[in-house]
Amino acid sequence: MGIFSSILAKLGFGGEDKAAAVEAAPAGASQAAAPAAPVAISVVDVMAKMESLAGTHPEKLNWKVSIVDLLKLLGLDSSLASRKELAGELGCPAEKMSDSAQMNIWLHKTVLQKLAANGGNIPAELL
Repeated sequence: MGIFSSILAKLGFGGEDKAAAVEAAPAGASQAAAPAAPVAISVVDVMAKMESLAGTHPEKLNWKVSIVDLLKLLGLDSSLASRKELAGELGCPAEKMSDSAQMNIWLHKTVLQKLAANGGNIPAELL
């Protein structure tokens, strides 16, 4: 499981819906069968979850601007090595990978955009 998948899981994206979609597939169906019906994306209240975590966290963390703080709030590794791995997973341009500040800015924006694309309610000002 990749780091972004861990972020999705910590925020409650998809778990039960994906399991239900897998169970709904008929047993023994061949790969050539008609494509499965699309599963509606349920909206995840990212803002409420992150604000709730921030309210109970012992450190004052600003997840709205910092990828390090966002990862810390979710209880994930926020080390440079971990952030580089996540940046590689999400396709960060090579020129940004060599500058940790640029990589962090790109990474924060990209993570929020991908959360929104997966059904997270991210305010436009954060995107």
